[in-house]
Amino acid sequence: MTVLPDDGLPLAAEFPDTTHEQWQRLVAGVLHRSGRDVSDAAAEDALSTALEDGLRTRPLYTAHDSAPASGFPGFEPFVRGGRAEGNISGGWDVRQQHSAADGRAVLTDLENGVTSLWLVVGEGGIPVSSLGEVLDGVHLDLAPVVLDAGRDVEPAARELLRLLKERAVAKDAARGNLGADPLGHEARTGEALDFAPVAGLALRCTGEYAGLRALTVDALPYHEAGGSAAQELGCSLATGVAYLRELTGAGLSVEQACAQLEFRYAASADQFLTVAKLRAARRLWARVAEECGAPGAGAQVQHAVTSPVMMSRRDPWVNMLRTTVATLAAGVGGADAVTVLPFDHALGLPDAFARRIARNTSTILVEESHLSRVIDPAGGSWYVERLTDELARAGWEFFRWIERIGGQAAALRSGHLGQDLANTWEARSSKLAKRREPITGVSEFPHLAERPVEREPRPAPASGGLPRVRRDEAYEALRARSDAHLAATGARPRVFLAAIGPAAAHSARTTFAANLFQAGGVEAVTEGTFEESGATEVCLCSSDALYEEQAAATAGALKAAGARHVFLAGRPGQYAGVDAYVFAGCDAIAVLSATLDRMGVS
Repeated sequence: MTVLPDDGLPLAAEFPDTTHEQWQRLVAGVLHRSGRDVSDAAAEDALSTALEDGLRTRPLYTAHDSAPASGFPGFEPFVRGGRAEGNISGGWDVRQQHSAADGRAVLTDLENGVTSLWLVVGEGGIPVSSLGEVLDGVHLDLAPVVLDAGRDVEPAARELLRLLKERAVAKDAARGNLGADPLGHEARTGEALDFAPVAGLALRCTGEYAGLRALTVDALPYHEAGGSAAQELGCSLATGVAYLRELTGAGLSVEQACAQLEFRYAASADQFLTVAKLRAARRLWARVAEECGAPGAGAQVQHAVTSPVMMSRRDPWVNMLRTTVATLAAGVGGADAVTVLPFDHALGLPDAFARRIARNTSTILVEESHLSRVIDPAGGSWYVERLTDELARAGWEFFRWIERIGGQAAALRSGHLGQDLANTWEARSSKLAKRREPITGVSEFPHLAERPVEREPRPAPASGGLPRVRRDEAYEALRARSDAHLAATGARPRVFLAAIGPAAAHSARTTFAANLFQAGGVEAVTEGTFEESGATEVCLCSSDALYEEQAAATAGALKAAGARHVFLAGRPGQYAGVDAYVFAGCDAIAVLSATLDRMGVS
């Protein structure tokens, strides 16, 4: 029997240790062969990726990438989770959202894996008077109910408490959240609410319902307004601190006030950023609780919701993949409850199939992938720990900025917060327009012939405050123009792709150009001749070498045949007869909008 040496496995014993500098040298060599001359020290920066909030992810992380100690699960600073056992006792709370008075859909969800309900009540949701009907047949001692009632929070809370009493639910068995969030409502609508009724609900929950919380700190309004991860964190902290001040002023201790709060964050398909955001949020709230003199009360309860911003209206089936990645990230990040928005969320009220897929997403990850059997599976990763630390620092700085200008309410009412979020979204919109941040099925690989998915429209959500943005909105506007043109004329606007040379020379750029134009609803014609295509605009597609030989002559011939505008797929050059260039990194929205304008597509 072979005895392993005390210092580990012998597999690499005969090989010398490599250094970070050697790795950088090899990377610089590869970059040099690809045409990029950088020094060894700069090679790593050349492969780094810029994120929002001034953060960068690097291609290599090592034990030298230090981060503060993350502690143990269930202990301060709660980075690794607010509970020592994590979600291993049965997975996270699968929380389905309902905004229509459909009791049958509610029961179907509960019978098939959903463990709690998130009910949108009042304006744009379920009427308060219908709450009992929607919850008919629901065992309220087993299925926690979380309300989202905006200005109707007080009557909605009274109705839920009445139902608990009417159905003889023991006060210590009641679970859920009354959903009071006056600052979140103000962010959505611009309407300021009186906090006194909210404080009354918190006092009642503290005194009578130990398992029922009164307030939600909802960061979704800031995420949906285009905010970054750090801005979302900073706004949630500032909101939470504002609520602590109000609740302690109403007579609760800091510990009691913390126990009345639940935090809601967006989970996006950027899985590592989502993991880091949830871990950073717990660390930051623990810091707040410590500063308030109650370090043991800083275990943040988190509700993660798959991002509405990332959901596309075109090719909505891809949303199933996005929400799967986001749910995985939420689970790995340690969320206590997860809501998977149905793939047709952006189109209207979900159908039964969409709700089934949504709830089964969590079921597969918990029951089949066993994701919840490991507590903080990302813990110890040099990359995740470093990203968590950097994001926590950025979030804390944004929180301090809000506090310096007077707190969350003042930041909202002054317009400073809205402007800051708008600036972030403007920068991101530029990346989307240039397809630096691709949207599969929308800006990449769109399918113009796909039949649209139609759903019953949902009631208009509350508005008047911060805007609600979507990644696909600029492309959706272009596609809507194309759809209207199709309905009016029987054909979509067209561009003819003039391939020059053999397939090996033009196929890559032909594919690129077809994707770009179809993203704006412009049909790319590749068969036949220009005269047969019915198009008025042309895009030349070939290699740089063949462009030098044939681009000018081909452009001239096409214009003689009636082409009004000639594009060339490639970097800008000096080719006679070529009017514009399309290339990786060009502003696709500007190009497509101008193209539709020239074609008379309104």
